Amino acid sequence: MPSFYANPVFSTSVQMDVVFVVYPNIVLLDLAGPLQVFTHARKDPTSSSAYHTHVVSRSGGRITTNTVLEIDSDPIDVWLRAPKDTSIHTLVVVGGDGAISAARDAVFLRQIRQLADRSMRVCSVCSGALVIAAAGLLDGRRAVTHWEDCDRLARDNPAVHVEMDPIYIKDGNVWTSAGITAGIDMALGIIEEDLGKPAAIEMARSLITPMVRSGGQSQFSPELDRQSLDAEGRFQQLHDWVINNLSQQISVDDMAEKCGMSARNFSRLYTATMGTSPAKSIEAIRVDAARDMLVTTKLGIKSIASKCGFDDDERMRRAFLRQIRTSPSHYRNQFQ
Repeated sequence: MPSFYANPVFSTSVQMDVVFVVYPNIVLLDLAGPLQVFTHARKDPTSSSAYHTHVVSRSGGRITTNTVLEIDSDPIDVWLRAPKDTSIHTLVVVGGDGAISAARDAVFLRQIRQLADRSMRVCSVCSGALVIAAAGLLDGRRAVTHWEDCDRLARDNPAVHVEMDPIYIKDGNVWTSAGITAGIDMALGIIEEDLGKPAAIEMARSLITPMVRSGGQSQFSPELDRQSLDAEGRFQQLHDWVINNLSQQISVDDMAEKCGMSARNFSRLYTATMGTSPAKSIEAIRVDAARDMLVTTKLGIKSIASKCGFDDDERMRRAFLRQIRTSPSHYRNQFQ
């Protein structure tokens, strides 16, 4: 099988060492996404690479992934036998279907703890949180993982404060990310902390990533949720029209007309398909658009309320409380 090869050489003092920990049956993108970010990140276009990346596993050698590719890795002991003053800048434990077994491997968990003792920053991608939690590194901390694993993380680790929504969480020097591509967002957040926002934006542009998402943004995509519920795409064009006309007042009659149906039949079919009424769906779309503007623009709350079709900022505030149980101003403050 083809494989990616780890580089066991320690970095120069100029570079920051980033050590990725893998185990059998990882998700390839959990490793490859953040690895790509750290490998090519630099302070500015004229600088050399800011990080030196390494891949390690319990005993070294080839590690299987959820694809045809295997990963070559160094033994963790390479780092544990290094001089005591050899520190790791960022330790990253990746996720995968093998995380449950890895979280039960006492030797592996002891190695993780020893690596963490050498590390300035400890991170997990996706279900890698199950591993670092089992190692005791998340006790008393806020954490997130892939939404499919949040219940397991909370059930198996009652000392961890599990949050289901964010794409990543930073609690002190410990970072955890949600599922798969959220690892790229977390890596970009780390680049911003280490090298500055311009460096993170430049890296995002290089990856053709549309924006540097703040950690508090949701790992759930309302658009994907709508597409999942509306598997046949019956209301896709309607939703696109609503999104493109949010500043206008939109009634159920307007929506029914766009679908060529009577208001009564439209409301019945829409509610049966989407699991919510047309009016509540419009409010959710408006709130989602406003959340994005609160994070990505410097527009005032009144201006955002107008652009998203709320009559005034008070109506937007009440809609936020209904939809996400927080106010627009408090939501924005999370990203300041």
